[in-house]
Amino acid sequence: MEEIGTTRLETFSDGVFAIAATLLVLEISVDSARGKDVGDKLLHIWPSYLAYATSFLVIGIIWINHHHTVTMIARVDRPFLFINLLLLLVVSFIPFPTRLVAQYLGGDGERSATIAYAATLFAMAATYNLWWRYARGHRRLIGESVSDASLRAVDRAFDPGLPAYALVFVLAFFSPLASVILTLALAVFYLPSAALFER
Repeated sequence: MEEIGTTRLETFSDGVFAIAATLLVLEISVDSARGKDVGDKLLHIWPSYLAYATSFLVIGIIWINHHHTVTMIARVDRPFLFINLLLLLVVSFIPFPTRLVAQYLGGDGERSATIAYAATLFAMAATYNLWWRYARGHRRLIGESVSDASLRAVDRAFDPGLPAYALVFVLAFFSPLASVILTLALAVFYLPSAALFER
């Protein structure tokens, strides 16, 4: 059974993206105990800033690209709604491993924390690829006015995602900090998503 239009899907998705992005800032805090300068405390929690910036950019870029690709979709069906729900499940989980990175990066437990973070982002990339491939396959849900060239442009933007996040995951076992920095670099790479989609 198909439903014409994507308004309800977009509205629900936008709400989940907004909540997930907002929850990230709640993980930034300083120790309220007396005896240490506040400035020193603010400097000491640099992993929190790095984790926040990285995850906020990741969620923001997913939202931007989700918004763009949904404009190509003319209708939805039940399997697609379930896949979209799965994508949102992973996105809404991102604040948890972000907190782990903020707490443990640079100390004991940083490897496990970063592996959990990288695994979550790889799951996000895999789910988002499934989301697009399902909608795009045989133009199943694509609008008639969308050109094949536009679809191929989106394909090219998606193609590096899974291998790149797989590399992030592997790197987490050897250098947790490098893994997080690579994640940030990927987010910056995908930031001009409109330009990527039009190439």
